[in-house]
Amino acid sequence: MLAVPISSSKAHHAPASCSPFRRLVGESAWELPPRAVRHRFGRLLAPGESAVFIGEVAATTMTKTGWLWAQVARLMGAPLPLKRLSHTPAAVLVTEDTASDMQLWTRIYHEPGRLPQVIRSMKRFAGPTGLEECVGAGFGMVLSVTVEHRCLVFRSEEYFWRFGDQRVRIPRPLTPGRIEVIHREERAGQFSFSLNVDHPWFGRIIEQVAFFRDAL
Repeated sequence: MLAVPISSSKAHHAPASCSPFRRLVGESAWELPPRAVRHRFGRLLAPGESAVFIGEVAATTMTKTGWLWAQVARLMGAPLPLKRLSHTPAAVLVTEDTASDMQLWTRIYHEPGRLPQVIRSMKRFAGPTGLEECVGAGFGMVLSVTVEHRCLVFRSEEYFWRFGDQRVRIPRPLTPGRIEVIHREERAGQFSFSLNVDHPWFGRIIEQVAFFRDAL
């Protein structure tokens, strides 16, 4: 398996004006994914500009433990799939916040006849690995980024809770487990996001695959 981890020495070789994701993976790893992936994550959005991806959730599976964790996570803004969705329209909106060195991600899952589930998070280019994803109520994850089999792979390294200037690391058994998101270029102009959640005691508790295409 080809895995190129974050390396600060590699990041220094990236151009100063390049995207944060390119700096995180380093120049040698950045050349491995397909051109479309590099364009998608290498694009520098202007203030107030957004990138939009539209598609559908193809399939969602979860165990009883996964379902319970998804309900508990409602207290943090419902960042996990709440139901076993399949063939459900979905959209992703990414907006750059250059003043705060972060991106705002909004994911929308629409079930016919129901209000959509909206997941909001902030990707902050900060922290011990250079990337954090923050959801509601001060909770967040430290993320690593690697290139594996020409895909971008995001993995949670630890969870934390921030209150004002205080930051507390959450013990792994008190979390849903390791979250992994794989961004893979597919055929016919599509790409996929695959979500896997692996609990330290109960194994894989949630899986979801969604397919999108670039709208803007």
